[in-house]
Amino acid sequence: MPYELPPIRPPSEAYSLLIRVMRGCPWNYCTFCPVYKGYPRKNTIRSVAEVKGDIDELRATTDHLHLQGYEGEPRTAFLADSNAIVIKTEDLTEIVGYLYEVFPSLERVTSYGRAKTVLTKKPDELRRLREAGLTRLHLGLESGDDEVLRRVKKGATAQEMIEAGKKAKEAGLELSEYVMPGLGGKGASRQHVQGTARVLNAIDPHYIRVRSLMLVPGTPLWDEWAAGEFEPLSRHEVLAEIGALIEGLDVTSNVCFDHHANPPIFRQDWEGYKFPEEKAAVLELVEHTLEAIRQARESTGASAREGD
Repeated sequence: MPYELPPIRPPSEAYSLLIRVMRGCPWNYCTFCPVYKGYPRKNTIRSVAEVKGDIDELRATTDHLHLQGYEGEPRTAFLADSNAIVIKTEDLTEIVGYLYEVFPSLERVTSYGRAKTVLTKKPDELRRLREAGLTRLHLGLESGDDEVLRRVKKGATAQEMIEAGKKAKEAGLELSEYVMPGLGGKGASRQHVQGTARVLNAIDPHYIRVRSLMLVPGTPLWDEWAAGEFEPLSRHEVLAEIGALIEGLDVTSNVCFDHHANPPIFRQDWEGYKFPEEKAAVLELVEHTLEAIRQARESTGASAREGD
């Protein structure tokens, strides 16, 4: 069987080994997500033997690179696709253990996950995964407002998001929570921001990763927009929403803008800005940019009037 490459991974896993332990997304209802549309929702889990075969293939490839003069060894690995922890705990711990056995240089192994899946795991199961070497979970919060979560078919409530985040942290897992400015559109912007800040403050994740909304053809949200049922924010309104979210945060997280969907004014490194120490600097950056936009618009308007 040839090695299977997953379709996506977090930007922070750019140099990680990519281990496909499952295919697609068992949920796959989120209206904004284009990645797994067309994938089946069932029979998505690969066998332990298949995954071990991929790990062996990566080992052989690495050894071949060494023969060509490459001296490095991988430090990180990512378990794909969308929700690796949906796999039976004993199978996933076996996979993670084998991964470290074959690549003893590994320092970090991470995966995507869903809040509902975290909640189905017993605390002991999550601790066993952490002890086996799963170090970080990437969870998609997207919004902390129940109305927005329901409308985009996220499949979890704000309270469930809080409980899942806390549960992951209590198991010793590092936690990255993803949030999506613009997801409420113009109609629900305020409640989207306030709810998201509230949930993040309750969880205080290790990382908050900002992913501004991108409308993608082929998604249900795109269809809503085309039908006039969703009014997206303008780019400067998205930036203002980010500023309002940052203002409402009371966390000790690293806030990261490591994605091309975000306004390009922020550092896009994977560690981001350390809060609360750099909160004022981020707010100043947002406010300065919004003020520059306002001045440019006023100047353009004045010039147009003078030319009339």
